[in-house]
Amino acid sequence: MNEAGKSAEPKFDSFVMSLVGLPVSYIWRGCGSAIFLEIGELHPGRVRRNGSEGNPCGDWTLGIEWSWRIEGKRRIWCGSWSDEKRWLRTFARIKNKSVASISLCGRLPEVSLGLSNGLYVLSMMTAEGDPQWWLTKRSRDNSTSIFVRAGKLQLDSRLSNKDREQR
Repeated sequence: MNEAGKSAEPKFDSFVMSLVGLPVSYIWRGCGSAIFLEIGELHPGRVRRNGSEGNPCGDWTLGIEWSWRIEGKRRIWCGSWSDEKRWLRTFARIKNKSVASISLCGRLPEVSLGLSNGLYVLSMMTAEGDPQWWLTKRSRDNSTSIFVRAGKLQLDSRLSNKDREQR
């Protein structure tokens, strides 16, 4: 939100409209303190180099490289610098909760995901560069991601491999 309380990016609002009401179906940790929230119906993930199945993918994925925090009404439950044991307990509180809201905050767009149990997942970059989060919406034919580059929101659509082969 900007200072006037209106969304700074109408394209963000229209992009995330169908996300509200979907459950956080799976949460996983990437490299370092990166977290990924898989939202909506789960689908098989990519196969790893060693042949094992990777983490499942949701209809939507919210990825936050670093820094992030999960907050409640009166306290921060955990963040990217917290002890990892706190992460697991807090992740359990998030899993299967529905998305109640999603918005942007700050002059450089950070994301705030509100959940049905009153918890919020927020990105909050603390180093130079752009905020390090992205939101990807998947469909059978393509995926579209929104992220920040040079301080502005960017939309990027990619066709599925099947569609690329037909072109």
